[in-house]
Amino acid sequence: MPTPHNEALKGDIAKVVLMPGDPNRAKWIVDNFLHDVKLVNQVRGMVCYTGLTKNNKRISVMSSGMGHPSIGIYSHELYTEYDVDVIIRVGTCGSYQPNINLKDVLVCQGACTDSNWMSQYGLNGTFSAIASYDVLEEAVSVLKKHNYPYHVGNIFAADVFYDVDKDLWKRWARLGVMGVEMESYALYVNAAYLGKKALTLLTVTDNFVKEGRLTAQERQTGLFNMIDIAVETAEKFA
Repeated sequence: MPTPHNEALKGDIAKVVLMPGDPNRAKWIVDNFLHDVKLVNQVRGMVCYTGLTKNNKRISVMSSGMGHPSIGIYSHELYTEYDVDVIIRVGTCGSYQPNINLKDVLVCQGACTDSNWMSQYGLNGTFSAIASYDVLEEAVSVLKKHNYPYHVGNIFAADVFYDVDKDLWKRWARLGVMGVEMESYALYVNAAYLGKKALTLLTVTDNFVKEGRLTAQERQTGLFNMIDIAVETAEKFA
């Protein structure tokens, strides 16, 4: 059955979903990496396409919007209503470390956060949200095969984009956190709670240390290495 946020029917969405934040990036992915594509959702502008890879593996690509609440809704519905097994977030981030360059791929082994997301579970401690190891291992294997520059580690999944404290990032950087985005914690928690799989792959579009950034156009379409890896990884689980 469709949900309030997704008009797709049961079976319209593949078992493995690539999830960019931007609907335009989702369209770019299917135009460049899939064939025999069908648009199965466009409620609230959050598009979902299902198609075949070059090796004829069936996968879907769905935009998540920005932030934990948005990806929390869409990933939960994909896992619980559409029988999705694996979600691979393909997003962008800002780097906190001097050895990480623009367009490098970050493989997010764990997600730190300032979000209140875990309050709903009533735990008496701090839950460490981590990726599914088998999906992470496959992505790293593919990255090595293609010799793309990459880094594996912690990401900071923030609730605030324009922070009042301009030096806050330095305290996360001191702990070795690779950089910042806004979605991975909720995705990883949903996957853990529901017994599903998740991984976040990020392309560095901003650098806090070197003060560089990609253009808006490059953010939308200039992420070939990451998507190439994500598609090949998705094929393993499709």
